[in-house]
Parts: sequence; structure tokens; C-alpha cells
Amino acid sequence: MNIKYILIPSLFLFFNLNANNNFEKYSPKYKLPQKKIKEQTLKLPDILNPEIKNNKKEKLLSTFVRKGPTIQIAILLDTSNSMDGLLSQAKKQIWKIINEISKANKNNKEVIIEVAIFEYGKSSIPREEGYIKMHTPLTSDLDKVSEKLFDLYTQGGEEYAGMVIKEATNRLQWSNNENDLKLILIAGNESFNQGNIDYKYAVNKAKKNKIIINTIFCGNYDKGINLKWKEAAKLGNGKYMNISQNEEILYIKTPYDEKINNLSKQLNKTYFGYSKKAKIAKKRMLVQDTMAEKLNTLVERNIVKASSQYDTSQWDVLSKYEKNKDKTIKEIKKIKKIETKEEEEKLKKELEEKLKKQKELKKEINKLKLKREEYLNNNDKTSEKKDFGTVIIKNIKEILKSNNFNIK
Repeated sequence: MNIKYILIPSLFLFFNLNANNNFEKYSPKYKLPQKKIKEQTLKLPDILNPEIKNNKKEKLLSTFVRKGPTIQIAILLDTSNSMDGLLSQAKKQIWKIINEISKANKNNKEVIIEVAIFEYGKSSIPREEGYIKMHTPLTSDLDKVSEKLFDLYTQGGEEYAGMVIKEATNRLQWSNNENDLKLILIAGNESFNQGNIDYKYAVNKAKKNKIIINTIFCGNYDKGINLKWKEAAKLGNGKYMNISQNEEILYIKTPYDEKINNLSKQLNKTYFGYSKKAKIAKKRMLVQDTMAEKLNTLVERNIVKASSQYDTSQWDVLSKYEKNKDKTIKEIKKIKKIETKEEEEKLKKELEEKLKKQKELKKEINKLKLKREEYLNNNDKTSEKKDFGTVIIKNIKEILKSNNFNIK
């Protein structure tokens, strides 16, 4: 074999591997194209990058429109494997929590309640999304909130508290009115210091937006302190709480429950609408009634349904009619093809009678609600329990008073 056929490839390999030598100097005949290598930097996904302020998902949400004194609450729930007790308590007590908050008013005006639901720590949620999912934006559609809450289940994962706080701060449409109350309630049982987003960064970002951070550790009080839950609450101008997620939620029956539930069934019959959206909304309402009944929380839910905080104005004809009679009449005339004055007057009379009936039912439920509360005040011995609803209600009432809200 000719030795040159062995040497030439060997020399080529030698010079090609030697980055400090100039290949052209030795073999100008076989000039290689020179590629400019660009420096590459590792780019984090937006959700993992604390410097990204405007997530693309934010643009999909509508801006906040203030209609009166507003209480906004984002509930961030750990849905990793060990959190079955937390989810159970949240589902059983969501209506009790809303019922208590609905007693607040400011400057003699009833409050509007908006709730958002986030989950974090579930392994089935993609890692690039930080194991975080927003189930509802801040909304006054309380049936939607209940529906999404009942959809939650647990599954193992990583619990990134800082990241979920950052997401809730960035993605939700918070009020910019200084008279409104903005809260983040985050519950879990792992270290607050997990994930790529420093919880101090996330909490400070929320604080700049005047959002109060309340932390709820599911477990021993001192353990929660060691895992930074108290420090995060203190930094966020909120309160650290701990609960026993395995605490049994007792249902205390009162002499007024059955009457309230029966009146609410009649109230359900007064809700109606003509659109596909209205039919879906009413079906959701009835399904959530069933879910609440299974957990012995139907009476709490029905009390909320008789309050002004239960907003059905997006689909219920009577709620729309009460807010804007002329516009609603025009819409119905178009749908039902009403042309004569006589038919229009008949429609108005029918709506007025149904609206009157709806108001009477709500008024009667609210009367019974006061009697029920008096009964519970004398017979409920659960006020010292450390469950999800009890500690949240106590905490929120303190915050409301310190922010110039009145409690009925």
C-alpha cells in the first residue's frame, strides 16, 4: 500500500483537531469554509424566568372592571399526593367561606367577591409549566369556581410555591383600586423554598401590587415555620396559619336547613335563559347543588345563592332584566319575534311577576339564614378547630376589619 494514502488522512485529522493551528497555512489547496460560531445562552421557559413580566397568557384575560367594593381571593392549592385531606376540606367548606365573606360591606355597599383557583405540585401538569395550572381567573361566577374545585385530584409532583405566587400575581386581573382587598391564600405541606423562582422575589412582586399573602401549612405549626411558610407570610404582610388536613368536618344540622333548601329549589325554577350559554350555566348550577348535597354543604351554598354575591347576570333573564329592563325586553322581543305592543306588555308583566317571586324567595331565605346563624352561635363548638375553612374565615375577618370593611 502506498504510504501517502495513510499519511494524508492522518495529517488531515491532526490539523482539523488542532484548533490553535492555521489549516490554510499547511494546505491552501484544501481550504475549508470558516463558520462563525455564535455564542449560545441557555434560555429558560418564560414560566421559569423571573425576569419575564408579561406572560403571553395574560393577554388572553380581560381587564378588571370595577363595579363596587371588591374582595379578590386567589386560592393556590397543593395537589401533590399527600394533599387529599386539604382538597376534601376545601370542597366541603368553599360555600361556608364565601358565605362568611359575603357579610362584609364597605361604605354601606355590599361587596363583590371574585375567586380564582390555581393548583400546583401535580406531576401530570407539564414540567415546563412548573406543575402549575390556573383553573379559573378571578371571577364572580361562583358555580364555575365550585365546578373547578370539584375537578381537582391529587398526584405526586414538585411543589413550587414561589412560582405559583408569581403566576397568580402576573396572570390574574387584580383591582388597582386602593379600597379593594386582594388576597392570595396558598396551602401546602412542603418547603416554601422549592423551584427556580425565589419565593422572596415572588412575594415582593405581589406586595408591590398590594396583594396580601396568607400561607396555610398542612401540618405541625413549628414544622411550617422551619419550612419558611411563616417567613413568606410575614414578608407578604399576611398571616401564617397551620391546619390539620385530616380534621373531620362536622355538619351541624339546624331546624332551618330543610326549609332553606326547599325554598332554594323553588328559587332554581325562577332562573332561565334562551341562549346555549344560559342552558349550560343552569345545568352547572344544578350539578353543583348535587355536589354540595353529597358533602352536606347544600344549605351553605343555598344561602350564598340568595345573596347579591351570587351573580347570574351573564345568563339569567331575570337578573339581566333587573339590571337593564329596556335592553332585556329588546333582546327577548328579537328572540321570541314579538311585534305587537300587546305582546310586549304581556312579556313585561310576566317578567315583573317572576322577578317579584325571585326576590320574595331570596328574602325568605335570608330571614332563615339569620335564625340559623343564631342557632349555630349557641350550638356550634367547632370554632377552635384547625381546619381549612375555620382558619381562613377567622383570618379573613381580621384582614377585612383592618382594611376598613364592616362585617354584618
